[in-house]
Amino acid sequence: MSNMPTLRIRTSACAALAVAALAAGTVLTAPAAGAAPKAATPTFLSASQLPPHPTSSWTAGPVTEGFPEALGTCVSTEGVLDYDYRHREFRTDLDTGAVQLTVVTDTAAHAKALAKHYDDLIRTCADRIEQSSPDVEAEGRDYGKLAVEEGARVRGLHTETSWGATDIALLSVGRDNRTVTVVKWGQMGDFDDAPVAAFKKTTITAVNKLY
Repeated sequence: MSNMPTLRIRTSACAALAVAALAAGTVLTAPAAGAAPKAATPTFLSASQLPPHPTSSWTAGPVTEGFPEALGTCVSTEGVLDYDYRHREFRTDLDTGAVQLTVVTDTAAHAKALAKHYDDLIRTCADRIEQSSPDVEAEGRDYGKLAVEEGARVRGLHTETSWGATDIALLSVGRDNRTVTVVKWGQMGDFDDAPVAAFKKTTITAVNKLY
């Protein structure tokens, strides 16, 4: 497997994917601030809780305020305003990477709607990528629901450019009460290279750590 960076799609594809993310449109609007007490601060995944890499250990970055650029291909803040976004990025020496986002909403109902919105964006991401650029072929797969807290779902996304660059990502959305988490893992490769079982365990851990 090549050691080239993998979470960063190549230049022409990158622009196309950014357009695809915006094409999802505005479907949610956050409620006014102060509608409910602030939830407890969620706990993030640690490096050891990511799918094991066969030749390199994971390194965890700091927990950071704001929305991560690493999720911008399929998931964005478009139409979702004024929530408390925090994220943590992870990497290996071979450029396999991951990121976790948490979003604290004001009510469980808004969190449920937000989780569905994010899952819908991931579910439709492959189609939006192909519609935005003839240079990229994309395929999404549904790996099913997970029975953890208020639920989670895992999906896969494979992209291939006309010049042969190929990337695989696993993405999940989960919820516990008023908090939503999105987890993404990615590297060069295809669906055969995706550690689906291990990523499901990572997702379950992520949701269980939200409170």
